[in-house]
Amino acid sequence: MSQIRFEGRNAIFFSTLRSRIDAYFQENHIKPTGNWKLYSKTIILFTSLIALYTTLVFFTPAQTWLAVTLCALLGVNFAAIGFNVMHDGAHGSYSSKKWVNEMMGYSLNMLGGNTFLWIQKHNVAHHSFTNIEGADEDIDVSPYMRVHQYQPKYWFHRFQYIYGFLLYCITYLVWIYYQDFVKYFSGKVGDRPMRDQLSVKEHFVFWIAKLGYIGIFLAMPVYFLGWSNTLIGYVIVSLTTGFVITIVFQLAHVVEGLDFIPNNPEGVSVEADWATHQLSTTANFGTKSKFLAWFLGGLNFQVEHHLFPKISHVHYPKINKIVKETCAEFQVAYHEFPTMLSAVRSHFLHLKQIGVSA
Repeated sequence: MSQIRFEGRNAIFFSTLRSRIDAYFQENHIKPTGNWKLYSKTIILFTSLIALYTTLVFFTPAQTWLAVTLCALLGVNFAAIGFNVMHDGAHGSYSSKKWVNEMMGYSLNMLGGNTFLWIQKHNVAHHSFTNIEGADEDIDVSPYMRVHQYQPKYWFHRFQYIYGFLLYCITYLVWIYYQDFVKYFSGKVGDRPMRDQLSVKEHFVFWIAKLGYIGIFLAMPVYFLGWSNTLIGYVIVSLTTGFVITIVFQLAHVVEGLDFIPNNPEGVSVEADWATHQLSTTANFGTKSKFLAWFLGGLNFQVEHHLFPKISHVHYPKINKIVKETCAEFQVAYHEFPTMLSAVRSHFLHLKQIGVSA
């Protein structure tokens, strides 16, 4: 495992930004955690989850097109709960109460993942070492995808801008049925040991939740609908979930103009300080869209999230202006695409260029 050091000495930039963000919350007498906007959204998302599941399993529509549409919507619902509820809960920004954050974070276990492993992968590794090869597993999408110039290149990568979007669809299935088990048995995220080890409680939670997920979303539908209908519906749900969650992440870190750092067994030396590194490896998109901000849990404000992960996403539109102004003042690059479509185009062009470059 290589040691990673941030060599930059621009600490005054982040200390100034942090003090301005703190002042915003103090002057407006608001908490940086979630509020009624997040709580109402949680009710909507879980109510729709129950309604979609109940309709599909117990009142299955006779029309094929309607059943397929509802399965796709259930997959979108899975992703939305992850973006909004689980994400804030696992970061400790959903509520000022620890037990509430833990409960919301565990919503990932209900959807097939594992919150403890996700925190090690996302909170610890991804947020600390964004876009650093070997440390940030989120940029190690697949051997069939080359997302930056420091990864091995194979002949088929020249076509990745075509088939890549299809591979994104299976990432949810790979995540919950393969990657979680690799982390569980190896105790590693990427090439680095996990910071925390699973407690006896988390071992029980891992297995009970995995079996519970299979029981609810596979065994019970099989009992009522049979194998074929269940597998077709489950595949539609899973592929939809995989595509939505993967494309949102890729638009934040794998687009034109962002930095990637190569792995070095002898140690990785990052020229920038941590905060400046976050800004050089992260991009926003579509921040003017209220729908995107609502549905994506503020993940289109990825810059603000990476700098202040303990702040709930419901506040990102407000602190966005403060971050931009401070970056301009300290001449720190700030990456943002005006729309989601422009970010998708940039991701597409990035995959194409990396796939053919030497």
